[in-house]
Amino acid sequence: MRRLQEAYVHEHISHEEMDERLDRVLTAGTHGQLASALGSLPALRPDTTSTIAAAGGRIQRRGVWRVPRTLKVESAFGRVRLDLSQAVIEHPVVDIELRLGTGGARITVPRDAVVDVEGVRTEWKDLRYRPPRHSRPGGPRIRVSGSMGFGRLKIHHARH
Repeated sequence: MRRLQEAYVHEHISHEEMDERLDRVLTAGTHGQLASALGSLPALRPDTTSTIAAAGGRIQRRGVWRVPRTLKVESAFGRVRLDLSQAVIEHPVVDIELRLGTGGARITVPRDAVVDVEGVRTEWKDLRYRPPRHSRPGGPRIRVSGSMGFGRLKIHHARH
């Protein structure tokens, strides 16, 4: 919605086009439909990066939140919970870079996401990820990389 508003304010789209696209964004059922509604808008800056860091405790993101192009997650002690199932994903590829000491991490990705875990190193426990049997085209590509010390990484697809 923010991208549509910005495009309207900068006169890239008319008021009628903003209304039509806003309706398509709000009723989109897949990331492909969302991307189609936003397709010809000016691109976002490709270098958007955010870092979430904590020495101890829990790092958690869930519900509706904006996922940057690159998300760096750093934690010495504690658990990490990232739920991207309802998040706003505006980039076709999202990189999640993990730097975790002790404690596990659980990442929930959208149902139609394509996940790449080739860049993950685990020291003590393992990585648990099973791709879905049936995938739908048009979802974002989520690339997970980085290292984990003494914790398990679990990645699963949202059910809805």
